[in-house]
Amino acid sequence: MKQKRVFSYGKGDVFAYRTFLTPLTGVRQIPESAFCGRSNVVFGVNVKVEIAGNQLLTSFTEGDNSLVVATDSMKNFIQRHLGSYEGSTIEGFLHYVGEEFLKKYDHIDSIKLIGDEVPFESINRVSSSGLTESDLVFKNSRNEKAQASVEIVRNGTDFEIVNQSSGLLDLQLIKVRGNSFVGFIRDEYTTLPEDSNRPLFIYLNIGWKYENVEDSTGLDPVVYVSAEQVRDIASSVFHDLETPSIQYLIYLIGCRVLERFPQLQEVNFQSQNHTWDSVVEDIPNSSGKVYTEPRPPFGFQRFSVTKEDLKNKQEVTTTNNLSK
Repeated sequence: MKQKRVFSYGKGDVFAYRTFLTPLTGVRQIPESAFCGRSNVVFGVNVKVEIAGNQLLTSFTEGDNSLVVATDSMKNFIQRHLGSYEGSTIEGFLHYVGEEFLKKYDHIDSIKLIGDEVPFESINRVSSSGLTESDLVFKNSRNEKAQASVEIVRNGTDFEIVNQSSGLLDLQLIKVRGNSFVGFIRDEYTTLPEDSNRPLFIYLNIGWKYENVEDSTGLDPVVYVSAEQVRDIASSVFHDLETPSIQYLIYLIGCRVLERFPQLQEVNFQSQNHTWDSVVEDIPNSSGKVYTEPRPPFGFQRFSVTKEDLKNKQEVTTTNNLSK
C-alpha cells in the first residue's frame, strides 16, 4: 500500500496574553470542587500551529513560496485574533482562530492547533474587610496547566473538526501515607521490596474528549468541563482511596470524571511514579521520615477510561451491594 506523503509546517511557542477576556461563569458545580468559574482578568496561552494543503507541496519540492503563509504571519494572526475572540476558554479560542485562518487562506486544507495555558493566580491584598483577592495583581503560576487541541479540515465550503481534546498537564500530587504496593511477581530479577504503607508521589497528565465537540468551546458553560474540576476530582479520589497501585488509582479517577460529566466519551492518562527514596526511617518522637529525590529511571502508565468501564464498575458495585 502506498504511504501517504506527509508535508506540513507551522509555528511553535506563539505566546499571547489578553486582559479582561470574557469571564467563564455558569459552570455546573460538582461535589469534589469549589470551582465556579474564571475571572479571565489575565488570560495567557502558548499556541503551536501546524497547517497543511496539497497546494503547498511545490514549496517543498520546487522552492516555490508563492502560496506560503510565513510562520511569522501565523504568529501575528493568532495573537491579533485573541483581541477579537468573544468567548472564555482556550478550546473556544482555538476553534475560533482555526476557522478564521481557513477562511482567510482558502488554499490551506487543514490546521492543527495546540494551546497550553499560561496560568496566572490572583494574590491577596489588605482591605478594610481583611484579606481579599486583588483584581489588579496576579502571579505567574508554576503549577499544573490546562491544555487543548483541535484539528479542523476544509470540507467543501464548510469546515469540520476531525479531532479535539482537552487536558490537564503536570499535576503533581504527593500522598504521605495510605498507599501500598504488594503482591506483584517476585523472581530472580526482583529487588523492589513490598510496601504496605508508602508515600506516593505521582505526576499526572489527564486528557478528556467530548461526545459533542461543540460542548468543548464553553459557549454553553453548563456542559463545559474545566481543568480545575478534573484536578479536584483527581485529588479527592487520591485522598479517599487506600491506593494499591497507580493503575487502579487512575482507573477510579477516570470513572469519577465520567460519572460527574456524562457529556464526555473518555478520559485518558499518562502517569509517572516519582516516589521519594528514604533517607531517615526513624525520627525520635515523630511519625515523620526524611526522603530525597528518587533515582532514575521512573515508572509510567498510560490508560484510557471509557463509558463502558464506568458501566461495568457500576454493575459490579450494584452486584456487591446486593450480595451483602
